[in-house]
Amino acid sequence: MAKDWNRAYEAADIPWDKGQASPPLLEFLQRRAVLGRVLVPGCGTGHDVRALAAQGADVVGMDIAPRAVQMAHVFERTGGECYDTGDFLNLDEAHCGAYDWVVEHTCLCALDLSQRAAYARSVQRALKPGGHYLAVFYREVSDYTGDGPPHPIAREESDVLFGPTFDALHAFVPQQSYPSRPIGSEEVCLWRLQCCDG
Repeated sequence: MAKDWNRAYEAADIPWDKGQASPPLLEFLQRRAVLGRVLVPGCGTGHDVRALAAQGADVVGMDIAPRAVQMAHVFERTGGECYDTGDFLNLDEAHCGAYDWVVEHTCLCALDLSQRAAYARSVQRALKPGGHYLAVFYREVSDYTGDGPPHPIAREESDVLFGPTFDALHAFVPQQSYPSRPIGSEEVCLWRLQCCDG
């Protein structure tokens, strides 16, 4: 049965919300700016959205849970950010081909494994040709038995999902993380959507 994300936010049962932006994302932003129009799927209460907006991006945070979006609006704006209640796996036409970047953190790992192909298609659909996909992949989950979320994704699996339509540009194991995530359990990967020759 799919998780009721809105009910989790209404009940304040959101252990994935650490009250701050993803440390691996912040580590990446120390190396390179993310500028232009950015989509953050599964944004929750918007910590990553605000971190990206603070350094100059025009950011849309999307979440399927209306309560999460309501909570995100409570925070003081840091720049050009806004929020949208929506299903990333079924993108509205207004979001298709509209973004220079899609930034992933804890959205993919929250989905059922059967939804991963649809997720990859949505990343491709959201981006402009040549757009970038920046992902903080959860490579290892402590004591994972197949139940989730979160569900880890091995490098071989992400290569199969994104390799046919994206070029891998850079990857590194972040040295900054939430205390609950051991160093080495996450990997930051940067991909670029291949341009069609027409």
